[in-house]
Amino acid sequence: MAGVTVTALDTKSFDEPDEKRRPPNTVVDVVNIGDTTLARLTFEPGWRWSETVKTVVHTDTCQVNHLGICTAGTLTVQMEDGSRTTVSAGHAYAIPPGHDAWVEGDETFVGYEIMSAAAFAKPA
Repeated sequence: MAGVTVTALDTKSFDEPDEKRRPPNTVVDVVNIGDTTLARLTFEPGWRWSETVKTVVHTDTCQVNHLGICTAGTLTVQMEDGSRTTVSAGHAYAIPPGHDAWVEGDETFVGYEIMSAAAFAKPA
């Protein structure tokens, strides 16, 4: 990711996003600040990428790079090679393309991302 230079004071609320994406059981709220796009991802219990976002982007696995912070819930990520990790509240995470993911348990997952924000869950 290229360095970001901040040239102006700005603030925006994820509660009044510039863009909303709503695949099944998925809420993606996007804000643009300067040349940077950020997203709040909210996945309900039972959410699974291959059953929700896949219906919008039409790829076999998620092909987006993710860099973010989890503030609530638990998400398991499985790569195409079978390796997996679990992301929980308080974790920062980096996830390369070529994965599936799903919410664990009965708590909603909430993550804030910068790297995938412009493309995640956006129709092809």
